[in-house]
Amino acid sequence: MRQEVLTSVERRRRWSDDQKLAIIKEVGLKGATVANVARRHDVTRQHIYQWRVELRRKNVSNDDAGVSFLPVAAIAGGSPTLLPARGGAVEILLGNGRRLCCVEGLAEAELIQLIRVVERA
Repeated sequence: MRQEVLTSVERRRRWSDDQKLAIIKEVGLKGATVANVARRHDVTRQHIYQWRVELRRKNVSNDDAGVSFLPVAAIAGGSPTLLPARGGAVEILLGNGRRLCCVEGLAEAELIQLIRVVERA
């Protein structure tokens, strides 16, 4: 029978809210994934996900100060409208306010399928 003897004291690290927020903000910068950031800071991915929930619950903001929303107005229904586009592309303004850009000369069946997908999204 084999036994293992632990000779060192196991430590538990403590992270302040500011440290957690700084780590969370690294996710997405220059393509960094949660796994990359977790590895860099020697924590598990689950820590980062838990910290997001915890900080949201404490109302600690992860938002950038420069981000804001602008009001928009929706145009009431109707059929898709073709708009002129540059470079052999066609831009279609859909009834729900979305725009679909596609190449010129697309088969009608494919175009109809694209319009349906975009309108459902």
